[in-house]
Amino acid sequence: MSGIKVIYEDNHIIAVVKPAGVLTQGDRTGERSLMDDVKDYLMEKKNKTVGNVFLGLVHRLDKPVSGIVLFGKTSKGASRLSEQFRNHTIQKTYHAIVVGKPKEASGSIKEQVNKISFFAEGFTNKTDEELLAEIKKATKTRTAELSYEVLKSNGEYSLLKILPKTGRFHQIRIQMQQMGCPILGDSKYGQVFSKNSSWQSRDSIALSATAITFKTATHSAGSGQADGKTINLEIPLPPAWQNFI
Repeated sequence: MSGIKVIYEDNHIIAVVKPAGVLTQGDRTGERSLMDDVKDYLMEKKNKTVGNVFLGLVHRLDKPVSGIVLFGKTSKGASRLSEQFRNHTIQKTYHAIVVGKPKEASGSIKEQVNKISFFAEGFTNKTDEELLAEIKKATKTRTAELSYEVLKSNGEYSLLKILPKTGRFHQIRIQMQQMGCPILGDSKYGQVFSKNSSWQSRDSIALSATAITFKTATHSAGSGQADGKTINLEIPLPPAWQNFI
């Protein structure tokens, strides 16, 4: 079988562990992704050598982030998971090592963020006034919210448990940086690499999706529940983190 780590699988859903430095989904670079590996796993499991298998992408992790990723093995599984993400009934837990120590041992961060939801084609043919009107129309103000708890700190680095309440683009990375405690190794948001940097990996950062709670796409016979069985998944922290905490 392909060398992926499967931590849960049923007829409709599969959960795997994404290593840091691996794309969740392929992009224009053609670099191999987690989706490619999971599809190969399912092909091998079904003893298929040609053709394709269905695999529904319902959420992503940034390339340098490790952790649990859910996929739908069927359209029903993908639809049920997507619905849970839209309704914010899926609870994701992250752990991170940040530089420094937050002023408060625990707290919540809630702020308004602007996001351009789309960028229409044909803007090159519009006047400046028309272009500005389109951009204003496309910009939405949304709330980015999470809570955190400091689990351990030596002053230089701190281990945090983070519960995001929203799923904005790079939300945890940005909000930790804005709090004054950027995630260890995250050169994109606040940490400059040097030859003497204690975090040597440029392909990963100290952020991991360590737990997730969701409901299956089918319910147990006779349970009378139409919303599925609750599944709680958890993985340990990356071993390399022990050098910092």
